[in-house]
Amino acid sequence: MKDLPAAMRPREKLLTHGASALADAELLALLLRTGMKGLGVLQLAEKVLTDLGGIGGLLSAQPAQLRRMKGLGPAKQAELLAVMEMARRSLSGGLRTEPVFSSPQLVKDYLQMRLGALPHEVFAVLFLDAQHRLIACEELFRGTLTQTSVYPREVLKRALELNAASLILAHNHPSGLLEPSRADELLTQTLKSSLALVDIRVLDHMVVGRCGALSFAERGLL
Repeated sequence: MKDLPAAMRPREKLLTHGASALADAELLALLLRTGMKGLGVLQLAEKVLTDLGGIGGLLSAQPAQLRRMKGLGPAKQAELLAVMEMARRSLSGGLRTEPVFSSPQLVKDYLQMRLGALPHEVFAVLFLDAQHRLIACEELFRGTLTQTSVYPREVLKRALELNAASLILAHNHPSGLLEPSRADELLTQTLKSSLALVDIRVLDHMVVGRCGALSFAERGLL
């Protein structure tokens, strides 16, 4: 980093031109601060991003993934995990104060950060109040890489406990493919019908991957 002209160093660029002027690797390099033997901090940042699939992969990375990466000691891991948790809390806070439909992309970003990098399949539910604001997001079922057993009565029970007026279903595809399966569609209709009996609406079902999220509502599958 010291070999670069002052104007090209990430910290100086940020202070002069703002954070938006920095590339992803430069932003990460500021957090890492130091490289490792034979690898400068910028090169280490680029390697971390490449291995994790970019900035989105970094923000949804699990602690075990960071521990396996050379050049990321406990201090760097802790700092990255803290930044990622702050980002999750910021997104969650926005969903708690504004109706989810005011920013559909915020819902996708939040779910991608929470579920996108998990190596196993998880079924989660966003429970919403009458104004479509977030009450809670809970992972109700955990499965294998290929399937999850979801019990409608458990979803219904938890929705009633939280006094939810509506909800958004979500599950991840560890394969990264966002295309919903026929089983996903059947499950959605089963849950929608079950919850309608007690006047709880299913607003959407999101399929989440490392690089994005797919909305059943936007696809016309609800």
